[in-house]
Amino acid sequence: QVLYLKPPWTLANLLKCYKKHWMAVFGYVVPRSLLSTIECLSKHLYADKPFDSSTVRVLLQESQTLLHAFSTRSDYDGVLPRAYAEVTKLWETLGEVRAALVEQDLSEDIMVLSENAVCETMEATTPSLQSTEEKELQPSFHVAQENRHQEIWAVLQGVWNTMNLYSIELFQKLEPSAVSMAAKASFEEAFLGLQKLLAAVKDIREGIGR
Repeated sequence: QVLYLKPPWTLANLLKCYKKHWMAVFGYVVPRSLLSTIECLSKHLYADKPFDSSTVRVLLQESQTLLHAFSTRSDYDGVLPRAYAEVTKLWETLGEVRAALVEQDLSEDIMVLSENAVCETMEATTPSLQSTEEKELQPSFHVAQENRHQEIWAVLQGVWNTMNLYSIELFQKLEPSAVSMAAKASFEEAFLGLQKLLAAVKDIREGIGR
């Protein structure tokens, strides 16, 4: 009787209901700061303009954040893990597409660098032209490398979020009181642990080499 919009709901209606009832209802279930996530989704999903890949990444990440927050309360009869898995699948697909584009850009840069090496003698006689080409190539190469690092980070974060979600669900089934402990883990902590593991593996490899 007090709902802002009555069912059946569209996604647009749900986002409006979230915003309308946020302080009185949803803010007691998940952190109130997540209102910015609702506003971000509402703003971009119903804007009359096409998405670029960066916007899609933001929307998928915000969706993961929201689903993960609600997972600490309940799995909602298995609906939430399935939704999270679909969002993660979209995230991974986007990452693969972006990685392929970055790899293509890198290949083009390498081809240009190779052509420049063949023409080294000619370029030696025109130093001003050579310096101009170097200025154009180096930023492109560094940007491609930076994008590649971002893709790797995004994949690791997606894997961690998925593992964390199912771990929380498992703890809920076995011992509800353990959920709060499981929820304290962070991706940064997992990443630090991975760095320690990599360092240990490196030491083992060096030992084998000796």
